[in-house]
Amino acid sequence: MKEVPPMNPIQELVINFQELAAQVPEILRPFIVMLAGAVPFIEGEGASVIGLVGGLNPIVAGIAAAAGNFLSVLLVVLFASRTRTAVVKHNRGRAAARNAALVPGPAGYGGSPMLEEAPPARRESKGQQRFKKWLVRFGVPGASILGPLAIPTQFTSAILIASGTSRGWVLLWQAVAIILWTTVITVSVWAALTYVVGV
Repeated sequence: MKEVPPMNPIQELVINFQELAAQVPEILRPFIVMLAGAVPFIEGEGASVIGLVGGLNPIVAGIAAAAGNFLSVLLVVLFASRTRTAVVKHNRGRAAARNAALVPGPAGYGGSPMLEEAPPARRESKGQQRFKKWLVRFGVPGASILGPLAIPTQFTSAILIASGTSRGWVLLWQAVAIILWTTVITVSVWAALTYVVGV
């Protein structure tokens, strides 16, 4: 009788994870991957890996992961856009009220307001600093595509909206970035699992 060679630790881990995933109804697996894709730092890339290792078809895992990631970015963009609009409207109203309250002084004075001290700025993380450099250097398309290397797409989209970029432009380039990175990771992990690990 032929003896079966022992599995390496990675094969064992993948098979154990697939057995665990098999306990979840098959119809719910893509939704779990979609939910994982909505989580910052996991995003479409990590969620597609979870789906692949869990035994999902690579196409289903990639689409579900990218959809979850994009839906979370869409919610962030809509919320950040409304917040930015409210803040800008509020600041314009305050500036108009302040200018209306100025009383002209003696000749040549011009009634200029007193300078207000700005509150100290919160220190930015290295990822945010790197992203802002990319935004200046490559614009919204480049920053969106390179952004996932520094910070999650949800944070990237919030920064872009806060800087005044239109919602449509942010959503377009975030969709391109999500599809690109999720596809690259899904194909790479699928190839590694198939040809290197042998699962």
